[in-house]
Amino acid sequence: MPHKNDSLIIKSASLIGIATFISRVLGLVREQILLALFSRFQTDAFNVAFRIPNLLRDLFAEGALSAAFVPTFTKTLQNKGSSAAWHLGSLVFNFLLLIIGSIVVVGILNAHAIVQVIAGDFSSSTGKFSLTVNLTQIMFPFLLLVALASVAMGILNSHKQFFIPALAPALFNIGSIFVTVLMFYLLPNFGIDPVIGLAIGVLIGGLMQLFIQFPSLLKLGFKYSPSLSIKSPALQNILLLMGPGTLGLAATQINLFINTWLATTQGEGPVTWLNAAFRLMYLPIGLFGVAVASATLPIISSHIAAKEIQKVRSTVSSSLRLSFFLNVPASVGLICLSYPIVSLIYQRGQFSKADVLETSEVLILYSLGLSAYSAVKLLVPTFYAVGSPKVPVIISTICVITNISLNLLFISSVGYKGLALFTSLSAFLNFFLLYFCLQKSIGPLKSLLLATTLGKLVLVSLIMGIGSRYCHQLLATIFLQEKLWEELLTVFVSIGTGILLFVVGCTLLRISEFNQALEIIRNRLGNSENNR
Repeated sequence: MPHKNDSLIIKSASLIGIATFISRVLGLVREQILLALFSRFQTDAFNVAFRIPNLLRDLFAEGALSAAFVPTFTKTLQNKGSSAAWHLGSLVFNFLLLIIGSIVVVGILNAHAIVQVIAGDFSSSTGKFSLTVNLTQIMFPFLLLVALASVAMGILNSHKQFFIPALAPALFNIGSIFVTVLMFYLLPNFGIDPVIGLAIGVLIGGLMQLFIQFPSLLKLGFKYSPSLSIKSPALQNILLLMGPGTLGLAATQINLFINTWLATTQGEGPVTWLNAAFRLMYLPIGLFGVAVASATLPIISSHIAAKEIQKVRSTVSSSLRLSFFLNVPASVGLICLSYPIVSLIYQRGQFSKADVLETSEVLILYSLGLSAYSAVKLLVPTFYAVGSPKVPVIISTICVITNISLNLLFISSVGYKGLALFTSLSAFLNFFLLYFCLQKSIGPLKSLLLATTLGKLVLVSLIMGIGSRYCHQLLATIFLQEKLWEELLTVFVSIGTGILLFVVGCTLLRISEFNQALEIIRNRLGNSENNR
């Protein structure tokens, strides 16, 4: 039988995974529309413009804020009650309105200079630079919207409510898709580039992502107060954690930012190919990595508040094994079926076979680091929960410097594909350093058990990958894949074959995480039957 905490994490992660799956599928639909309707000229400009507020969002609004806010809010809720917790939530809301609102205004006014730094080479292409500036100015307020949404998410997660916060990004994608399609046909009538509709869609989607969480907050009894006191010890603690927290979670996002910057020097297309590949690779991270991390953090925070260090170690160890159980096969699957997956999802409209080839090769290189990305998302917030925020900062700095150095050294010889490879290598370096240092902080994390589980997962996943690849090659000789149903059939049968091989392998090798997942499924089915 699985441990109580393991079961709770799996249950919570599965709820988050379902909601995130809906969001990520809609995100892929949004990306399909973007790549099919717009040229590489337009998508390059949009991706660079969106990368700027997106970087700030990932570094500050979502990543560092969640890592700092959830443990502090949970501790306040447990020790001082709901009234004090609601007051803290209001303080954070008001502080973000003031500070991030100011950042948004500064960003809009200085968009030209910002784009000059990140994509100065766009000025060599007529109209591309000015389009990027316009898109940047329109989308900068998205940063404030997503920051406020992150506070709402943190409050709900602290109350063990995961589904609605995880579903909120789906509303962002729905709003973006609807507005983009509408504006694509509407704006040209007024002589406006339809890609502007993409930027407007981002803002509408951001509003929807924020407002969907309000009913759940009100159900919990959340009471907003328009007060702001920087002297609040809890608010000060959050701000103190957010400083190093921003850097501690920075490695992957700063690496992506550098990749975007360097990709703008590689001609037309690399910015879009890198972004499209990373979005595909990020699907399992969102489904599994973020789900496990979001479900684990409140549990770890509760154990820290109760000074139960042994339970912290056990929770982190089991969560890491669960993360690898989910992400190792996903990584291998994306590598072995990269071309057919990219072709199925993206090849339509203005996204050609040449675009598919370039994107699939980048996807392979990004997917190498998938397991490490997900593990980092779990480990970094743990340092903040245990009160050691400086460690991830130092490690993140080392990894960013390493990645930038490798990129600058080899960009001229290996081109933009090296950007994806070095990002993956940097993620592994980040994980190994975090894992080593966390054990120094809280004690051993059952490394032998983790290594044994990882070894079994790699073996089973390789068999799965080879089998699914061979299955696809066999089906490709039978079906010409000139029709969508033929392409769907070959890809999904290949994936199904891989999943079957993985299940058989996990059963034969007695991988405990697989048995835990089955136990949770059986319990849920049993509860469903009993409730009928």
